[in-house]
Amino acid sequence: MAKSAVKKQSEPVTTSAYKPAVNKLQYEDITKAMRSGLRDFAKAPQYGLAFGLAYAAGGWFLLYLLSTLEINYYVYPMATGFALLAPFVASGLYEVSHRMAEGKELSWSSVITSTRTAGGKDLSWMAVVTTFAYIIWLDIAVALYVIFFGMKPLAFTELVNAVMTTPSGALFFIVGNVAGAILAFIVFSLTVVSLPLLFDKHVDFVTAMITSVKVVLENPKPMLLWCIIIGVLFAISIMSLFLALIVVLPVLGHSTWHLYKRAVSEKKS
Repeated sequence: MAKSAVKKQSEPVTTSAYKPAVNKLQYEDITKAMRSGLRDFAKAPQYGLAFGLAYAAGGWFLLYLLSTLEINYYVYPMATGFALLAPFVASGLYEVSHRMAEGKELSWSSVITSTRTAGGKDLSWMAVVTTFAYIIWLDIAVALYVIFFGMKPLAFTELVNAVMTTPSGALFFIVGNVAGAILAFIVFSLTVVSLPLLFDKHVDFVTAMITSVKVVLENPKPMLLWCIIIGVLFAISIMSLFLALIVVLPVLGHSTWHLYKRAVSEKKS
């Protein structure tokens, strides 16, 4: 009896898995999250500027590559679709905001180490989902280009001129942007809180995506506002040839973390 009692006491205590619950949001939660994001950026600008500069440099390299390969008609769809990769680039900023909130040590080694280890394989699956969406968007853009302009490649200036001066070009622009907006909103719904949730808690990527969609369905108006804010800021960034991303990315990254903390809590048993 004594031996069995000792054995039972030595067995590890199992803990229940984290079960996320979706909270009700108001418009003011969006503004408060953004104020918190700006505060975090101001407190540790070196991290935000580094991640923002790295992301902008990726955009500049993309433009250079497209120009070198003389496939300028890919510039707009690849530039707009480039925004789909932002949540992954901003992952280090989630860790910065998390450490600030917890009062933990903030250093490059701690941020990089946590970013590399957080999420595990489930984060890799999220990367696959986002990359697949990016590829789908490029396929849609190419298909629309062929439908409206045929197989003849147009220089970027010729394409812009066609969009501005011809009915078919204008229709191409409208249809392409509507299709892109629909796909972007789907990806937004799947990732708006799933990535910070994966970094913060031990959940699988399916649970994280379902939770993210539930947040959007439960709070359609505030989340639509958040989606519009992201879209406007990224539109400004594209018009600035990605220069604005140096500040836009860190602000949105920190703000996303704080919005996630407002939108998701642990389900009470």
